[in-house]
Amino acid sequence: MKPTPVPTAFEVRELFEGMLGRAVEWGDAKRVDPLDGAACATYVDDFGNVKAIALADIPLIARAGSAIALMPQNGAEAAVSSGLVTPPQFDNMAEILNVAASLFNKKDTVHLKLQETFAPRETLPADVNELALQQGGRIDGALAIQGYGDGRISFVVAF
Repeated sequence: MKPTPVPTAFEVRELFEGMLGRAVEWGDAKRVDPLDGAACATYVDDFGNVKAIALADIPLIARAGSAIALMPQNGAEAAVSSGLVTPPQFDNMAEILNVAASLFNKKDTVHLKLQETFAPRETLPADVNELALQQGGRIDGALAIQGYGDGRISFVVAF
């Protein structure tokens, strides 16, 4: 088996563009820090070992979570301003992160699936928090969603 790959910027942009049904642009950005408030999805192998995570900052949760359900853009901006996403915005982002498991599953790699999605400011397990701070095996970027604005996302693969 080959190691689990880190998704490419192209793959991440394509996933969001396909899920949201609107143009999405990728840009470089600093990593998402869970201490700043972020959704965190954990992806596990068939034995329940955490092999990868995804982190989405509050602006991305609010904007992508609104865009996928065609909720008004001003609701997304209210969530960004307050730093508090609504339950539907979080649930919608969790569904996007569930589909994002496909980014890790390639021919001849260990199959990963979504285990859990943590809400912003929820305490992460120690191993997940350590993985979020890992320097290598990651891609960090910003997604600009047409009509909604941008937010940051990070994908980290354990090695």
